[in-house]
Amino acid sequence: MSEFIDHVQEIFASLGTVQARKMFGGYGLFCDGVMFALVADDALYLKSDASIETHFTARGLDQFTYEKRGKPVKMSYFTAPEEVFEDAEQAMLWGRRSFAAALRSR
Repeated sequence: MSEFIDHVQEIFASLGTVQARKMFGGYGLFCDGVMFALVADDALYLKSDASIETHFTARGLDQFTYEKRGKPVKMSYFTAPEEVFEDAEQAMLWGRRSFAAALRSR
């Protein structure tokens, strides 16, 4: 694992045990067996759904997109805001929102 993955696991440690699993050329971040975030190219993306998407879009945060057969495919993950890395309370707020979105999408 990378230092970035270790750091992200520490950031969200107060959610519970956060495990990183290799997938999609990056890592999925799981809490209680539920994937609430992903890391690709050393960027953190948080799970979203219709009920919290405006928190991401209002801030102009990028949606995770990959190409499949030459066409862009958008996933329900958005770039984490910078304050997640700087403020423990903000990390918990965004982490809880994303974890709740992940639970709703199960």
